[in-house]
Order: sequence, then structure tokens, then C-alpha cells
Amino acid sequence: MPPRRPEILAPAGDLESLRAALASGADAVYFGLDEGFNARARADNFSLARLPETMAVVHRAGARAYVTLNTLVFEPELPVVERILRRVAESGVDALIIQDPAIALLARAICPQLELHASTQMTVSSAEGIRFARALGITRVVVPRELSTTEIRRLAGQTDMELEVFIHGALCMSWSGQCLTSEAWGGRSANRGQCAQSCRLPYDLVVDHQTRDLGDVRYLLSPKDLAGVRAVPELIDIGVHSLKIEGRLKGPQYVTTTVQGYRRWVEGILEGKPDERQLEKDLAAMSLTYSRGFSNGFLAGSDHQTLVEGRFPKHRGLYLGRVRSVSGKEVVVTPDERPWTGGLGLGEARPEAPNGQVSSPLAGNEPTPAAVDPRPGMGVVFDAGAPEDKHEPGGPIFRVDRKGNGWVLGFGHPGPDLGRVAPGQRVWLNSDPSLARHTESLLSHGEPEGRIPLTLKVSGAEGTPLRLHASAWGHESTATGQTPLAPSKGKGLDEALLRDKLGAMGGTPFTLARLDCTELAPGLHLPVSELKALRRDLVAELTAAVERGPKRTVEEKPVLEQVRASLLERVPEMPAEDTPRLLPLCRNDAQLEAVIAAGLREVELDWMEMVGLQRAVERARAAGLRVTIATVRVQKPGEEGYDARLDKLRPDAVLVRHWGAMMHFLERPAGQPRPVLHGDFSLNVTNSVTAAYLLGIGLDTLTFSHDLDETQLFSLLEHVPAHRFAVALHHHIATFHTEHCVYSHTLSSGRDYRSCGRPCEKHQISLRDRIGLEHPVIVDVGCRNTVFNAQAQSAASLVPKLLARGVKRFRVEFVRESREEATRVLTAYQELLAGRIPPSEAVRRAAVHEQFGVTRGTMQVLSQVPETKRG
Repeated sequence: MPPRRPEILAPAGDLESLRAALASGADAVYFGLDEGFNARARADNFSLARLPETMAVVHRAGARAYVTLNTLVFEPELPVVERILRRVAESGVDALIIQDPAIALLARAICPQLELHASTQMTVSSAEGIRFARALGITRVVVPRELSTTEIRRLAGQTDMELEVFIHGALCMSWSGQCLTSEAWGGRSANRGQCAQSCRLPYDLVVDHQTRDLGDVRYLLSPKDLAGVRAVPELIDIGVHSLKIEGRLKGPQYVTTTVQGYRRWVEGILEGKPDERQLEKDLAAMSLTYSRGFSNGFLAGSDHQTLVEGRFPKHRGLYLGRVRSVSGKEVVVTPDERPWTGGLGLGEARPEAPNGQVSSPLAGNEPTPAAVDPRPGMGVVFDAGAPEDKHEPGGPIFRVDRKGNGWVLGFGHPGPDLGRVAPGQRVWLNSDPSLARHTESLLSHGEPEGRIPLTLKVSGAEGTPLRLHASAWGHESTATGQTPLAPSKGKGLDEALLRDKLGAMGGTPFTLARLDCTELAPGLHLPVSELKALRRDLVAELTAAVERGPKRTVEEKPVLEQVRASLLERVPEMPAEDTPRLLPLCRNDAQLEAVIAAGLREVELDWMEMVGLQRAVERARAAGLRVTIATVRVQKPGEEGYDARLDKLRPDAVLVRHWGAMMHFLERPAGQPRPVLHGDFSLNVTNSVTAAYLLGIGLDTLTFSHDLDETQLFSLLEHVPAHRFAVALHHHIATFHTEHCVYSHTLSSGRDYRSCGRPCEKHQISLRDRIGLEHPVIVDVGCRNTVFNAQAQSAASLVPKLLARGVKRFRVEFVRESREEATRVLTAYQELLAGRIPPSEAVRRAAVHEQFGVTRGTMQVLSQVPETKRG
């Protein structure tokens, strides 16, 4: 069987980009709505009122359209989301891309036929997680960008779910759906479509409390862009359904170059004639429209030495060379003797793992654009000054002269400030007007035509009218003539004539793919004019059906209250505790000893590297504590052993942090006991529908999402059993959770855990931001890094209201606190919950050891903007 041709899925941040995607041959487009709830709130997006018109444009071009409702939903927004879902279903949208389970549950009640795709924001990263998604009615999963082709192949072998893979564009440094930097540092959540791009900011490296000088390498969390061309052959072999291009904040020129480039590459591979030279030219065009430098991303496995360049956070384009001299309005540029690869320079060697092992056949095979000679009109930029400089020197080239193996670039008036340009600086080509003209020409041709294959069946006999039956994209149409068929004096209505007259579909969305004349008697005549009229009637009716989209039924009555009530009925009863409970979460032995000394009844152990976890469990049990063990934050295919290790320790409870772990502990054989299951903040529970569903399928308690402020939290509590929730009372919010290892990247030359030398076992790293706050970086058992917020956050001021509302579980999380520091924090909050000190005094006592103080953080009302406009 020939391999499946994967769908080319293009971004559409505005109408021009959508038109460019369709004109360039995209099989599908994805976009958000003006009404919000999409992960690119800053894009122009599309109007819900005009969505039927947009769908008609997309469908006439023979493409599919996916609407992104891929953010979390707050409680007051559920009725708004219900109304949007109904309108989206009626408009003919082909599928929704979603993050919040509540949207899936409401969509199923409103329109069971509406196709649902799990966004990468949902963090579905394993076969167990896919089983959770399938139960929600999801038919496709957008896999995390952190998976290698090897891991995607393993995943595909464990499920028949459709898989969609990001193939090109900007990379998020954090696992999608698990980034809380924007929320913690700016009150604008990435889970609400308002990413503040904290990964693109400069940081200083602090190693063992000392600042490490890295020269001009300051963008330690800013990855290069993904250009997954080298992975395409393997992804086709795996059978992935869709190759997705990131870029809803980019324009039509970017969309054109990426869609056309990947379409050519895919078709060449499928035909057995991949054109490497054309690929290099296409990569060059993509680089000129937008690039921070290209990499394989994680498709080749982890490579901590090449993922991050570290010297700039924004578009650079194609590397040209270095400045050799500056004179007047002229700059002499020569290429490097050794092509610059974008490495950090901290460890240029990239030793292979022991025995030559690599995690992917793509490793070391970076996507390489073709070298491009500068031409007049092209834009250049010079690396002069700080990369965050908004006025760095650059501009259009007026004249180019060849000089040796380099060039003399001449500039006009006004031109770049060449007084800031000096020998040794790097030079980049960052724009090409010919690419813009190409896109303009493409758009000037109007809508694409003839992209929908049509099957036509012709039937009739002498004395009866001719009957045409057409089908395309699941729609059918029939047209019947007015004139009875009569004997012909010549060849009559033979196949050649019918194919010529009925197949003339220029100016329509259709192309005749199959003609069936088996039920047409031979030797019959009908005027050609009537044949053409029948074709026109048939095409008009079929076009209208295609424009409307898939056939489906839409429930007109409100469903929210019914859905929520039905889900709450399935939540088993659980008695509330008599007194509030302080839940300490420890990450080292010293903190555990502080908990034991405090006389608490329960402890949560988050031994991120798992070394010494069994000893900690035994110590806690010996002290009479109930033991809860935290799972890892995310889990990739092949990492199922982490949950099995926790099982062997027989914990009293498990703090579940991802969908796969939840399913692992829920899917027990009949009669086999399971531990109590507490859902952590990383499950992103922000509304009663999602909460009721998770409690109904077996979670015993849930933790409020860190995306909730005070108002949103109490709105949620109006509809759910409060004693089934835990609140993070005091914690350093886990901001980034990233596959990239800062330790390996900066303290070794190793590309992954097999060759890095484990510097994390010898050193402690923090990242100092622009205002001087130092954010701890801790490595987990999967070698993933979590960057914790420097400032502790406290919800102490809400404790009286939470207690009155019935909340009983209050978590205090430690990161690097000593025993003495942990004791001080625990004592303060014990006194608070007992009612012996007010919230302000508890915060004062807890903050004594905090270098950067304690804030209310996410538990304050951050904005008075209506909820429907915040995401």
C-alpha cells in the first residue's frame, strides 16, 4: 500500500494569510475567532458573524478549516462558549482544535458530528493520554513538539488515533499547556492566548550563587525555529495525518513560502524524486520571510547544544558573513571560512553518545538553506549592540559589487546608521522584495479552482430524460433533463462527448475525477445546450452544499446546565474532613524532616530526580505520615516505567500531573486496589464542567489551576464540592517546564543525557532576569528542567473565605528551602489555619527567608476586562 499523503496544514492569522495558504495549495487552514478562546489572541483572527462566508471560501478551494478554541475556559465564560460552539457548528467548520475538556464535552452535546482535535496545549503526550482524549470524543491529537520521530513512531504503533505534527515555525521553550511564565510574571496567561514570550527575554546564568559570564550569549531560553524538512520522509512512513506549520502571527509571504516549500518536498518524496536543490532554495525563501535560525527542533531528539543559539531572540534571516570594513555608505562583507552554524560557542564539539548511539536518524542533520548572493532591494541587518535594540542598523541594499569572495554593499539616503557598524559584526539578509511580489501575484489570480474531485454518474434510456448524479466530499446532487432522449444519427452521447461537455468545469471548485456511463443506453441524442445546462445546475447545487460544509445536526436548546448536572451526578460521594489540612510538598530530605517535626499527618513527595525516593517514603511512613507521591509533569512514549516505579512504592496517594499518569492509575484490573488520586495544577482545571468530569471518572481531589484569580476561583466553587479541591497556599510557581536542559547547554558540551556528564548533580543553576530576580532551575528524572519563580506566592489572604466556602486542603510547596526555612513556613501556615494569627502575619513570618519577598501572585484580581475578551 502506498504511504498516505499527509495534509499540509497552514496558519491563517488574517484573511490575506488565509487566501495565501489556499492559493499556495494548503490542504487545510487553522485560525482563531475575534470572540477569543484561541491561543493567538494577538492575531487579527476572524469574525464569528462572517464565519459561514469564510468557510465557503475555504471549501471552494478544496481545503478544510479548523477553528482554534484552544485555551482554558473560566466559569463565567461557559455560557459564552456554548453560544460560540453552536454558531461554529452551524457555520460548517470542519473541526475544532481544543485544550479544555469542557469544550469537548459541550461540543459533543451541541453537535455530536463536530470533529474535535486535541491541541498541543492539551499536553497529550502518550498512548495513555490518548485514551483519555478518545473518551472525550477527540479524533486527532496534535502531538507535543518535544517528541522525536522515534517517539512519534512508537506512539503511532500504540494507537490508531490521527496524529498531527508541527513541522515548521517558532518553537515554545516550555511544553505547551505547561508554561506559566506569562501568568506568574505578567498576569497574562499563555493558557489564555496571551503569551508574553518570556522565553525571548535575556537572562544571566547564576551557577552556585555566582554569575557566570557567557559573553553575548544571554537568550538562554530562546530556541531557534523548527524546519522539520529532514523528518518528513520518516513522518510519511509513520503515517502521520497532518504536517502543521506554526505562524498565525506572521503574514501572507511567510505562509506562501512555507506551504509551497513543504508541498513540493512532500510530493517529491511521495514520487520518489525528492529535489534537494529545490529544498535548499525553499528553505532560503523561508529564512528570508522569518527565521531565528533553523533546527530540527526535537524531531531528531534532544540536542542541547544546537537548539538555542543564545545571541538574539528575533528574526535574523540568512547569514551572509562578517563585516570586514566600513567606508562612507559602503560595507565590505565576506563569508566565514567555516560556515556559521548558530552554535553557542560554549562547547563547539558535539560528541555522540556512548557507542555512537543517537536518539534519531536525523541527529546532526540540520536543515540547511542554500547560500544566497545579496541583490539590490534585499534587506540586511547588522549585529550591532544589544539584540533587543528596536533600532539596530539595517535596511535595503542599493548596490552590490563583487569583491573577491565577498561583496561591497552600498546603501542610500536614508540608510542604516553605519556609524554603529564595525568590522567583525555578523551580517544577515532579512528580506527579499521578490518574495513579496510572488505572493502578490499569487493572490491576484483570484480563488483556486478545480481542486475538488467529482464523481459523475450518467443514466438514461430512449424516451426518458437524461439523469446526472454527482458526488463530491460526501455531498450528492442530482439533475434531470427536460427533453426525452432520442435515437442519435451519429455516435450520440458516447463517453468522449460526455467527458468533454460535462467535464468542462472551469471557474468551479470541481474537477471531473470519474465518469460512470454504464447505466446510459448507447446511441442516444440530447442537445449539447441541455447537457451544459444540466452541468451548470448540478454544479451550482453541489457548490452550495460544499460551501456549507459537513452534514450535521445542531442542538438549539441550551445544554450547559444539563451537561454539568449529568457530570456531577457521576461524582461519587466523599466525606469532608472535619478540620483544614496543611499539605506540605517536599523536594529533599531536609524539608521532609521539617514536616515530620511539625507533627503533620500527610506529606507529598516530589523527588524530581527520584534518587532517594524510596528512602524518603520509608522515613515518612516510619513517622506515621500518609504518603503521597507526585508523578512527573509530562511523560513521553517509552517512559511508562516512571508510573510503574511509583506503583512499586505503594503510596497512599498519587499526585497526578498528566493525563497519561491519570489513566495509568485509573485503568486497574477489577479488584485491584488503587491509591487515592489527587489531580495537580498541571491538569489545568478552570471550570466546573472539566472538574465534574475528572471527579466523575475517578480522581478523588483536584488542585485549582494557577491561571485562576480570586474571582474566577470562587465562581468555580459555586458549582462543585469545595472539599474535593486543594489550593496552593504558598509556593514558587513552576513557570517553564522544558525539554531543553540549561545545565547541559551551558555547563557541558553534551547533546543529551548520555553525553552531558550530569552537571546537574554537581551544581545549582538559577536564571537572573532583567529586574534582578533569580529563578531556580531544577532537573527531573526525565532530564527536563523546571524553572521556578523567584518570588513565592501566597493565598493567605483568601484563607478565611476559602474555609467558609468549605475548602479543606491547603498545599505548601518547597523548592530549595532548608529545614529551618521550611519549618518557619510550616509553622506560619499552621497557625493561620488554626485561626491563631491573621493572614498578614502568616505572610510576614513565611517571607522572612524569601530573598525576593512573597506576593499574592495569581490569587489577585488582575483585570477588569470582560472574561470573553481576555483570551
